[in-house]
Amino acid sequence: MNKTELVEAIAKKADISKKDAEAALKAFTDTVGAQLKKGDKIQLVGFGTFEVSKRAARTGKNPQTGEAIKIAASKSPKFKAGKALKDLVNKK
Repeated sequence: MNKTELVEAIAKKADISKKDAEAALKAFTDTVGAQLKKGDKIQLVGFGTFEVSKRAARTGKNPQTGEAIKIAASKSPKFKAGKALKDLVNKK
């Protein structure tokens, strides 16, 4: 499912216009991104948790030359599914 299909599904499920559904989706993604950038965790009970994980600096290897390279520390967004979402996905 791509963004357009998701907007259509939200509009149909919530009985709102596609324009309103797209605005709501954009507001959600913008808010999640802004909160993660600040280092906050977003927990939606039953659905899941969005958070930032930190990766330490490390030494890697260039696969073409075998030369050692330094990889800088970084942050990465992470999503952990909640129990209700896991149960829904695994329901037969």
